[in-house]
Amino acid sequence: QVQLVESGGGLVQPGGSLRLSCAASGNIFSINDMAWYRQAPGKDYRELVARMPTGGSVVYADSAKGRFTISRDNAKNMGYLQMNSLKPEDTGVYYCNAWVIITPTMRASGYWGQGTQVTVSS
Repeated sequence: QVQLVESGGGLVQPGGSLRLSCAASGNIFSINDMAWYRQAPGKDYRELVARMPTGGSVVYADSAKGRFTISRDNAKNMGYLQMNSLKPEDTGVYYCNAWVIITPTMRASGYWGQGTQVTVSS
């Protein structure tokens, strides 16, 4: 199967930066799409922060535009989210999501990581 493991979360002051990483491992033929979602405190849903499809246009939530940058290293099956000028409202659990093709004859399946906590507070 496929596993996604996030890292890089932590406590940071407003205006600070963090870089989240997502490592995909397992039976991976290719990754079609990789995205980051956030679940804010007290919310029971995850909202899209940024998405980077293979060969497609990058999408950012309005709140992330100009401050966050999503990137991928396809050779290493890694994804990243560089977060700058962090605000308290960026606080939440950040989840990596990837649509993975295991074999060329199969459709892509979606996977989630376990999440990494980001807290922006002074």
